[in-house]
Amino acid sequence: MKFPEKKKNLMELLNEIRIFRERDFEYSRILGTMCSKPDRELIQIYSDFLETNLGDPKNFPGTKEIEDHLIGMILDLFHAPSSAGGRIVSGGTEGNMLAIAIAKNLSRGKEVIAPDHVHFSFQKIAKIMGVKLKIVETKNHVMDVNVLSRNITKDTLAVVSVAGTTELGLVDPIPEISDVCYDNNIFFHVDAAFGGFLVPFLKDLGYDLPDFDFKLKGVSSLSVDGHKMGGCAIPLGFFLARREEWFKKIGVETPYVSTEYQSTILGTRSGAPVAYGYARLKLLGREGFIEQAKKCMELTNYVKEKLEEHGFTLFTEPTLNVIAVKVKDLDKVVKELYDRGWSVNPIRRFSSFRLVIMPHLEKEIIDRFIDDLRDACKEVTK
Repeated sequence: MKFPEKKKNLMELLNEIRIFRERDFEYSRILGTMCSKPDRELIQIYSDFLETNLGDPKNFPGTKEIEDHLIGMILDLFHAPSSAGGRIVSGGTEGNMLAIAIAKNLSRGKEVIAPDHVHFSFQKIAKIMGVKLKIVETKNHVMDVNVLSRNITKDTLAVVSVAGTTELGLVDPIPEISDVCYDNNIFFHVDAAFGGFLVPFLKDLGYDLPDFDFKLKGVSSLSVDGHKMGGCAIPLGFFLARREEWFKKIGVETPYVSTEYQSTILGTRSGAPVAYGYARLKLLGREGFIEQAKKCMELTNYVKEKLEEHGFTLFTEPTLNVIAVKVKDLDKVVKELYDRGWSVNPIRRFSSFRLVIMPHLEKEIIDRFIDDLRDACKEVTK
């Protein structure tokens, strides 16, 4: 497409954009996403902050105050010590990158040890930062502490584990990993992009899940996505480090804007998702997040029962609100579902597809999906 030479009528342009948007999937039919559907009552808040730039906060002191309050809430949620600091980032990838950048400045190591289910962002990080990603085998699809211990060497730069794995929604044995890292004086980063806004509230409900945050003395840093189970608008992530001073290890002076230095990857940062996130957390509070977690897990159990009732096999028992369904001819089934208006995510190494039971889903949608899934499997095997 060439750059336009002439102005276009606004109504014509809006109609053109609307046609593009109508080609997108309805959110209720995207069953593989870990991102949230925005709350309609909060959309206006996002719009009101479109022009704000937290990269130059002197011009937007009110928005900066919202950011400070929001970071404070997140530090409190994850039991951060008084020495800790936090930054709002674009999401898990940026948070993970900041973690390894800090670790690299604190250590002479060259290798990052991570389980085989670690998010692909660490492949990017390894290429960009020139570090080696040392992938270790897992036991029952969570990190094996004994295998971890055997792989630690003088070259170990950092260890990464996951609270809410992308493929299966499982949680590594983080307390045990924390102890190993603490005893060996190794930087330990927890990627809780998905589980961060779910596990604490499931624990409140009595679920037997491990601690994963700064309650554990060996946890050095934590990344969490607000736009996943936090229900916030894209993009909104949080990166927390045990010591605020560590951010100066990766920060740079910023003589052209109203901060002394910046330690995030992004310079210009919109205040819109920050204001939305602040409103979302205040709107729900712990009480609302507990209710949301309860609803998601009840619906997850319903999906599990319905799938098994119709003869489908799960790859593993769900720990969080993620279900992997085993099928023959995986890619054909996924395509057939797509053609029927359903979007699911294939997990090819497990011959399964992933369903993420997010808060916006309802039983009626699940029932319709399972009917179409049965028909899709029959069509593929003809």
